[in-house]
Parts: sequence; C-alpha cells; structure tokens
Amino acid sequence: MIDKATVAQILDAADIVDVVSDFVSLKRRGANYVGLCPFHNEKTPSFSVSRAKGICHCFSCGKGGSPVNFIMEHEQLSYYEALKYLANKYHIEIHERELTDEEKAEQSDRESMLIVNENANAHFEHNLFDTEEGRDIGLSYFNERGFSEQMIRRFHLGYSLDKRNDLYETLTTKGFNSKYLFETGLCIADNNGSGYDRFRGRVMFPVQNLAGKIIAFGGRTLKHDKAKYVNSPESLIYKKSNELYGLYQAKHAITKLDKCFLVEGYADVISMHQSGFENTVASSGTSLTEGQIRLIHRFTDNITVLYDGDSAGIKASLRSIDLLLAEGLNIKVLLLPDGDDPDSFSRKHSSTEIQQFIDAHEEDFIRFKIRILLQGCENDPIKRSEVITDVVKSISVIPFPINRSVYTQECSRLLDIDEQVLKNAVEKNIIEARKKSYQKSGSDTIQSTQRQAEIEHNAPSATLQRQSQQADDDDHSKLLYPHEETVIKYILKYGMSDFCDSIDIQGNPMRLTLLEYVDNELSMDNIKFSNDIFAKIFDMSCSMLNDFYTALQQFTDTLNNECQERHNIEIAAISRECQSLDEIKQREERLNNEIEQLKKEQSIIFRNNYLEKALCSCQYDDIRQVAIKLVSEKHHLSKIHSKFSKLKTEFDKLTVLIPEAIYNWKSALILCQIKDIQKQLNSTNDIAPETETALLKRMQELFLLRSQLAKYLGDRVVNPKI
Repeated sequence: MIDKATVAQILDAADIVDVVSDFVSLKRRGANYVGLCPFHNEKTPSFSVSRAKGICHCFSCGKGGSPVNFIMEHEQLSYYEALKYLANKYHIEIHERELTDEEKAEQSDRESMLIVNENANAHFEHNLFDTEEGRDIGLSYFNERGFSEQMIRRFHLGYSLDKRNDLYETLTTKGFNSKYLFETGLCIADNNGSGYDRFRGRVMFPVQNLAGKIIAFGGRTLKHDKAKYVNSPESLIYKKSNELYGLYQAKHAITKLDKCFLVEGYADVISMHQSGFENTVASSGTSLTEGQIRLIHRFTDNITVLYDGDSAGIKASLRSIDLLLAEGLNIKVLLLPDGDDPDSFSRKHSSTEIQQFIDAHEEDFIRFKIRILLQGCENDPIKRSEVITDVVKSISVIPFPINRSVYTQECSRLLDIDEQVLKNAVEKNIIEARKKSYQKSGSDTIQSTQRQAEIEHNAPSATLQRQSQQADDDDHSKLLYPHEETVIKYILKYGMSDFCDSIDIQGNPMRLTLLEYVDNELSMDNIKFSNDIFAKIFDMSCSMLNDFYTALQQFTDTLNNECQERHNIEIAAISRECQSLDEIKQREERLNNEIEQLKKEQSIIFRNNYLEKALCSCQYDDIRQVAIKLVSEKHHLSKIHSKFSKLKTEFDKLTVLIPEAIYNWKSALILCQIKDIQKQLNSTNDIAPETETALLKRMQELFLLRSQLAKYLGDRVVNPKI
C-alpha cells in the first residue's frame, strides 16, 4: 500500500495534458485540448483534455478520466501500478508500508527469478543472432516459418545452444544463484551438485506477463525428440492457468478494436500479428481456464476462437468454451479451411484476404456448436437428443437472461424443438447448477432454493407479488435517480466550496462547505441516497472533510508565503520606480487588490477541484467511473461570451441551484410515498376503516408538503392526479 501523502503528491504532480501527450497528439481548442481517441479508431477528434479539471474524456466511446485512470485504461495497469507509473514519470519516491519478513523474502525471490529470466532471455537472443549455431539452426528455422526480424525481436525469440550446461555455466559465472535457475525451471539439478539446461537445442519463445516481465519459456525442438515442445514448470512467478501468450503485445490492439482472436500456439500468434491482426493471443495448447478468460475480459467482451480446418479435437474443445459463455463474453468461431492453422493460413494470404475470410465465415458459437455436433447424427434420435442436451447446457451457463432467451429462440428454430421445452430444460439446468454450487460451498440453503423453485412453479400469485414489489422499487428508483444524480454532481464539482453561514453547537458563527450544507439538509429529514454508488460517493466525500481542512490550511499557508514574497519584491520595485507619494500609494493599493483577488481565486480553484480530483482518481473502479462521467462536460463557453460582460456561471448560482435540487429530490420522495399509499388503498379490498382513514390523512399531509415545496420552487399548481 502506498501511503496517503505519497498518493496526494503523485496526484498533485500529474498534469493531465502532460500525461496524455505521451500517447496522443493534442491541439489547443479554447481552454481545452483535443486529439484522436487512443481507445478506438476515429477520424474526427472527440478526445477532450481539460487541464483545469485535470481529466480527459472521449465523447464517443466514453473512456478517459484522471491521469491515474487514463494510465490504467491505456496501459492496462492496476490502480497501484498506475500510481507507480506516474511516480516514476515525475521522479517521486514511493513510500509503502513495511513488509513482513515472509513478504520480504517472497518479494526478493520473485524479483530474483524475474531478473534470472530476463538475463536468460538476453542470452538466448544473443545465441540466435550472434553465434554460428544460433544463426544456422534457430534463425534459419524462424526464417523458414516466415517470421520477419521485426516480429522475432518484438516477441524476443531466441535459441538455446545444444550444449548440456551452456546457460547454467553462463549465469552462475555471472554470479546468479543456481537456486533461482532451478526454481524458474531454466535448469535442472543433477546429482553432482551442479545442473544442466532444460531447453538445450531448442528455439525459445519467452512468455511475458501483462507488465512485459518474462515469467516462463516455451522451447521447440528441431530434432525428432519425443517432446516437440518443452515448457517452464509452474513457479512463484508463473501460473500457467493465469497467462496467455502474446497478451502483452496484443493488449492495446484488443482494447482499441474491442475484439480478441484466440489461437492455440506460439507460431499462430506471431504469424497473425505479422499479418496485421495484433489483437491475437494463444492459450498455448491448453484448455482455457477461468483465469485466462478473466484476463481477456479485462480488455474486451468480444472474442473469436480460430479452429484448425482439420482439427480432430474441435468437439472436445467446445466444452471449455462454455467457460467463456459463463463469463458473459460474446463468442464467435472461425473454422479455417482444411489443412490450415492460423499460422499457415496467415502466411498464404494477405491481410485483406484474411479479413474478408473472417467477415464471410465467422459465426456465432452456439450456431457453430449445433452445426458441428449434428454432423452425422441427423437421423439418429438418441444422438440428436444428446446434442440438444449439450447445447442447452451451454445456453444455461450464460449469465444474462435476455441473451439466454435469444439463444433459446434461435436453437428452437435451428433444432425444430418447441421453445418452451428448451426454456424448461434451461431453467432446470440453472437450478441444478445452483444446487451443486451450494453443495460445493457447504451451504445448507439447498432446501430453501428448492422450495423457492416450487413456490414459483406452483404459486404464481406469490411470484407476481414479488415481481410487483420489484416493479415498485424500480419505479421509485427511476423517479429518484435524476434528482440524486444532480445533487451528487454538484457535490463532486463544488463539494468543498465555501457555501453559507451557520452556527455551531455553542452558538458561534461558522462557515459551511456545500457538502456540509447538503449533509445537514439530508440529516434533518433522515434522507439517504437510494442509489448505491451515489451513497458510496457521498459517504466517501464526507469522510474526507478532515483531510480537506488540513490540506486547505497547508495550501493557504503556502499561498500566503508566496504572495508575501511577491508583495515584498514588488513593493521594493515600486519604491525605486515611483517619483511621488501619491503614485506609490496608488500602485501599492492596486498591488494589494491584485494579491487579494489572486488569493480568492486560487482558494476557489483549490476548493472546487479537491473532491473532483480525489474521486476521479479513487482506487475503487465504480466510484471513479461514475465521478468521471458526472464531471465531464463536452461544451464550454468561449471567451468571446464574457469579453464585454461577465456571465453568471453555475458556480455563481449555487446558492439557488443547491436548495432547488434538494427540494426537487424531497418532492420526488413525497411522490413515491403518495404512490405507495394509493396502491395500498387500491389493492386491499378488506382494509379496516381506521387504517383507511389513517392512510387518507397521511396522503393529505403529503400533498400539503408537496404543495409547499412547489411554492418554494416557483410552481403555481401541483396536479393532485398522480
């Protein structure tokens, strides 16, 4: 964990224009800068960067944010990795909490293993290009495969000499501990207290993690060995199920194109990249795992799986693709012509031809699965039934009800099966999956789940009642959302601004920030945000008040010192330049006014930017994304509008806008209560007279309250018809 002071220092130092300019060519447009969005293809600039707000935003795809969020999105880093990136850019020393002895030992081992791998790879690259054996065998092989030198260097391909302990002797001679050679799997210990190379006589394919660190190797033999490929064993730095070959090189293209091609082997990835399809990764010959799928899902929702035309294992591999469906990904399949794999196909065709083939033959996974599994069993009822069962299982794992419904309809048409039968089978599979999940976790809620399913099947009235309650909640949420959003937006933009006078508990006068005013208003009527994210933003903002006042005091002290220094310098200049006392007095008065105005303006800017900067750079993704969305503004008034007269800004009108927003919210809350009472009166036939009287009285009180709020807001009439 990075301490708060260091995080604050990083956020203060990071200039959004400076950070974005490292990746995007920006041009000045009014108060802001614009450029082509780095997250999607576009011809007209829609990517806006505001130095005043400290954020960037694309008004086409919606991506951007604070310097931290931009680096996270563009470089696909975690929150803390992005902070470290910015700290390194601005030469800020990172202060982290003290590690335990065990953590220190593990961190030391990890770093040592990464360094060993890096040096081993440098040795393999040296062998490939600078030794006769490497050029004659390794480089010749890569050239035969059609790999360009650019691709060889981009993927850091190499060659391990056909000697028993070439790498072992080289690295231990340089002082590397043999322990890490064994733990990374580069070498294998022998009975003589020494070691020998695992990959001798093989061309080398290093595996890089998302940060570009080499964590493992794959070695391909050029002889007739039993093992065509040898891979690094799992270690402290390498978990095969959590890595995808080529993802480091492909991540930017995947994000930009919002699509990922999944192939099987190292050569497939390199050839596809060389053909211009840089959004390609490989599972390295293994079945897909949940960890690999989550890696893909970090960058895109869309994936196309490429199958060899003569692959005998297509039916077997279809089962692992169900994991992709369960993750909520949109999956398509591309079956290559007979005799081709992605490597050979991409070498035979131009980029345009490959793209045309993809566009013409790419098909939805479920449709592909039905077609493949039905081959040869159209007239066999038993096998046909098995196919239908298999397809239904795939549909059942899809997490989104609408998607499941669409696929069910499609399967009903393709398989000529009644849609309701398929729906029932899907629901049954979902319930069975829940049972297994509960059993696996040791939960004893299986019976309640079964009872719930029976209730929904046998007692539709109970289901309708529950759905009705859900509809009421949704109706209230839709009614309250715009008002809660307005209040939160004002808090994000101006929450720490100096807002109004008040009196403390002892009766002393005090000034409240806008955030404190809103908090008091909501507390008086016990109002809370119904939207979870808005509630989190509000609570986090309130928790930052103490830190804000401390930061404000530090900022004020620094500003006063700077202004005093300026005052002393300019007073001395005035004394030297002026000839009369009147002139000295006039210039000193003008200087004092300028300095006071500067202090006021800088204080307003600091207050207004405090929450916006903190929450747009928050470590929590949901809060950060909502904050960025709410403070991003596409249009700004140009200076021409205020050239001849000062226009009132949103900030100038806050004393009107904030109470108005809160009272609109309160009016909406009252309307929700009125609707609830009306529904209760209309839906209950045997309501007791005293209960009905109480409800009518309460509704009359609510109408009166709403009428009073309407008068405050300037409305002449409140329509009693809800």
